[in-house]
Amino acid sequence: MRPWKLAESNYAYIKDHPFEVAVLPLGATEPHNLHLPYGTDLFEGETVGEKICEAAHQRGAKVVLLPTMPYGTETNQMAFPLAMNVNPSTLFAVVKDLIDSLAHHGIRKIVLLNSHGGNELKALLREMFGKTPAHLFLCNWYQAVADVQRELFDQPDDHAGEMETSFALAYFPHLVARRADGSLAADEGKMAATRFDAVNQGWITITRPWHLLTTHSGAGNPHAATAEKGRRMMEVLVERLATFLVELSAAKIDERFPY
Repeated sequence: MRPWKLAESNYAYIKDHPFEVAVLPLGATEPHNLHLPYGTDLFEGETVGEKICEAAHQRGAKVVLLPTMPYGTETNQMAFPLAMNVNPSTLFAVVKDLIDSLAHHGIRKIVLLNSHGGNELKALLREMFGKTPAHLFLCNWYQAVADVQRELFDQPDDHAGEMETSFALAYFPHLVARRADGSLAADEGKMAATRFDAVNQGWITITRPWHLLTTHSGAGNPHAATAEKGRRMMEVLVERLATFLVELSAAKIDERFPY
């Protein structure tokens, strides 16, 4: 039993070991180019959650990892078979119910550990502010390494590129598809430009239809990926996010919290 992981723990332990912090990973079920599994975001959220909660627990944090949510918002990937969509309003309702459950059980510090770009959760934090006794913290884990991404990887990654493929090679390599010669069974992840320069420059944003943006749902070249790059990224994530969990667990909630 890993006592910091709720799915593996039991009532005998839980009733005598109250937690200060709950971590809820949020994933998705969607294609990731031709080579990565549909559960990539699920596996990533679960793995990051396990690594950072284990490290924080070992440093004395009273932290619990909740089961990962396997579905996310896929409205713009529905042209691909078996992309499993949960509308933002539905996702918000489910997460809100889980926040209410945690608050009812006395947990006032909640980290939403998001692993899917389509799960845009900042609006939920704004909606819940002042309506729950819990304090909510949102972590899109892939943004926690944005400042060192160029040091770790050769190519930028939007979806199923070098970063995600390196993650997969490090932590679930048996699910990465390869050709007979050992190369990744993936295309180069090229993305199409729109006909509007303002959109291409980022001055105007849209919901990108992925069947028009990409060839096989990949956005970013994965072919320079290695397991070592994935492990080095995880070292950065653990150092940064486990440290945050330790600090959050120890922090006293008062009228100025979190300031």
